[in-house]
Amino acid sequence: MNIKKIKTTPHEGQKPGTSGLRKKVTVFQQPHYLENFVQSIFNTATGLKNNLLILGGDGRYYNKPAIQTILKMAAAHGIKQVMVGQHGFLSTPAVSCVIRKYNAAGGIILSASHNPGGVDGDFGIKFNISNGGPAPTSFTDATYECSKTISEYAIAEADDIPLDNLQSYQLGDMQVSVIDPVSDYAEMMMGLFDFKKIKSLFTSGELSICFDAMHAITGPYAKEIFEKQLSAAVGSVINGIPSENFGGGHPDPNLAHAKELVEILNSDSNAPDFGAASDGDGDRNMIIGQKFFVNPSDSLAIMTANANLIPGYSRGINGVARSLPTSRAVDKVADKLGIDCYETPTGWKYFGNLLDDKRITLCGEESFGSGSDHIREKDGLWAVLFWLNLLAEKQQSVEAITRSHWKIYGRHYYSRHDYEAIDSEVANSLIENLRTISSSLTGKEFGNYKITLCDDFSYNDPVDSSVSSNQGIRILFDDESRIVFRLSGTGTEGATLRVYIEKYESDASLHDMPTQTALAELIAIADSIAEIKTRCQRDSPDVIT
Repeated sequence: MNIKKIKTTPHEGQKPGTSGLRKKVTVFQQPHYLENFVQSIFNTATGLKNNLLILGGDGRYYNKPAIQTILKMAAAHGIKQVMVGQHGFLSTPAVSCVIRKYNAAGGIILSASHNPGGVDGDFGIKFNISNGGPAPTSFTDATYECSKTISEYAIAEADDIPLDNLQSYQLGDMQVSVIDPVSDYAEMMMGLFDFKKIKSLFTSGELSICFDAMHAITGPYAKEIFEKQLSAAVGSVINGIPSENFGGGHPDPNLAHAKELVEILNSDSNAPDFGAASDGDGDRNMIIGQKFFVNPSDSLAIMTANANLIPGYSRGINGVARSLPTSRAVDKVADKLGIDCYETPTGWKYFGNLLDDKRITLCGEESFGSGSDHIREKDGLWAVLFWLNLLAEKQQSVEAITRSHWKIYGRHYYSRHDYEAIDSEVANSLIENLRTISSSLTGKEFGNYKITLCDDFSYNDPVDSSVSSNQGIRILFDDESRIVFRLSGTGTEGATLRVYIEKYESDASLHDMPTQTALAELIAIADSIAEIKTRCQRDSPDVIT
């Protein structure tokens, strides 16, 4: 096998965000762009040599050629074995599962998660370390520094590896094993949940489900687990065949983009009892009942409050963590259970140390992500199975379980307003202005609300003592309400301003207001303080969840 050293020059902007490097497909298709970044990963992840690498993606456009390039570069860098999912498929949770099961030195995931795919869509690549979780900031910073000075990359001259059959191939001295992308993950789920009890709900006709795979990676996983192993009716999984452009849709499991599922669950006749969806790479989830939506913050709180009912967590949980923008609903549960609750920056990588140090068992983010210590990624199907197991144990509807929770812990009215594709300079100026005025806002009153704290959130990791600053502007009010402002790190064009609004209500008689109505005054306060309309020239958010 001949190994070539290809001369190259740096590409600007190869700085990974909260979930790796995400750009338009056309950017990745530039000469040497993908190769430069992969070389930077290999230069940083020196422990891969003579070890096992896991490789796969969500099946979006450009996955297949990218996998072939990475395989040839891996062979040129002395990697002993690569396990790659059949057809190039591996969900993000499955990559974490396989890394941990086979003691791999790391994994490369090809996905832009919930971002649109296709020729004109987005593409992404990220590296997961040996614990199965996203690489820490120290690693991604080192990768970025390497990308700024790169002058050559190494790649093997070889034919493409067939990915359609489950078998092994040799690429020089490196073994390439094409593996079933579903089996290891499904086996892990069987060890966490009571499949027998869940199955009895389906076989008895007591429960019907509609799962929207959104033409993304979870289709094969959902069909195997829900329809085959749990005996849900054939057809319970919709949009279940992965597509390079996600069927022309936006694979983000929320009320705005999973419209077909929402319409089915809101139907006046023959609506299934339970609905759920997952995103492009399978790490996010949406939970809904008949004409009833469970916001992700509430979902995390409800799972925490009921974890003792689930076989994999029946011995109790060590603690819980949520990201800064996620509502404080889970904080109320942690306080009642007497366990620690950690507030971290946005990004799943911040949960890794807490999980590895056994400080927490469950964790979640408002952006439709939740998970546990079973892997080191958020996990969409895991959350759906958790809810199915909960339905089996409680013999209640999704709505009844949620309303019962509110009666005990109070309701956190919560919403996220996204202003997308804002000019980056405008967005950064808005956040910088909030930083400047933050200290002067404490003590000020806005209508019925008085600010008790306004700051730029900084996180001190209790495990490794690392500090992550400038993670979002948070405004806390004297009635436990909150507003949080931050710029998203998952977009590929301009900047996305995200505004998170939360209001706590303990009075059960006030738990039936429409969310946006309950939050109306706080929404107006957020616009007034940040000057969103005047600075961004936007009359309303692009997406409300």
